[in-house]
Amino acid sequence: MTHDSKGDAPHALVVDDDALILMEATSILEDAGFQVLEAMNVVQALRILDQHHDAVQLLFTDVHMPGNADGFDLARQTNERWPHIAVVVASGRAAPEPGDLPEGATFIGKPFSAEIVRHHVRKTLPDERHPKQLRT
Repeated sequence: MTHDSKGDAPHALVVDDDALILMEATSILEDAGFQVLEAMNVVQALRILDQHHDAVQLLFTDVHMPGNADGFDLARQTNERWPHIAVVVASGRAAPEPGDLPEGATFIGKPFSAEIVRHHVRKTLPDERHPKQLRT
């Protein structure tokens, strides 16, 4: 997990079992103005959300991860338990089927660029909750 002294910056949780993609997504979201928490699987992500859900504004998750639950499961659980958290799901191997994504969530194919991530975050997160760097 990376912690920063950005004070009132909104938090994002990035979940991916691929360390390089985790670092890339973290870097993109930090550049967009978020303080970023990281997890490598659904169990870690839920533990972090249990502790930090009040501060987290955005969940950015991969689909395929080790364990019994995948990113679609995490997206739905997050939406049910903490509906204020915006959800972006990314995958290079799976496209969402009906019912996979909670209402309001968006999906990004991998590989993704910083532009694509920023676009989806803007679209998914209400304007008043955008970090300063994302406001246009």
